[in-house]
Amino acid sequence: MHWGSSNVSNTIKVGISDQNIARAPDILVTFALGSCVGICLYDSRIKLGGLSHILLPDSSAQSPLTTPYRFADSAIPLLLRRMESMGAKRAFIKAKIAGGAQMFAATNNASLSHIGQRNVQAVRQALRSLGIPVIADDTGKNFGRTLYFHTDTGTMRIQSATKGEWML
Repeated sequence: MHWGSSNVSNTIKVGISDQNIARAPDILVTFALGSCVGICLYDSRIKLGGLSHILLPDSSAQSPLTTPYRFADSAIPLLLRRMESMGAKRAFIKAKIAGGAQMFAATNNASLSHIGQRNVQAVRQALRSLGIPVIADDTGKNFGRTLYFHTDTGTMRIQSATKGEWML
């Protein structure tokens, strides 16, 4: 039997503070989205998707910036640029986001207890400044998520150990 490359999908893992792009039928996956946010960008015309797993909202305290994929404000423009270099057009790109959970009980460290919410706000601001609409999101709450992004359909599949699985 001959397996054509168009029929077989690869699953491409994206780690924390990392990103990657893929074409249909490949699947991008990132694990351990607690307070982190996964950002899926998709150009449906050419079935090209990108996934970024950001850890923190803002890179301004980092000098020099050695880990640009860690932060919403630096990672998202870099992901967009990578997709555009592969033929994506900004006018056709849509975003789906997940994560940003409240994983830590209220503590004396306010920045830690609200980091998920701050991450979501920073992601939304970065996307807004680039003119990319968020068409689906699964953010907040108090549980971790695994995100699968299917580049053949643009579907984001979320799994949670405690809440099950759903599609966006």
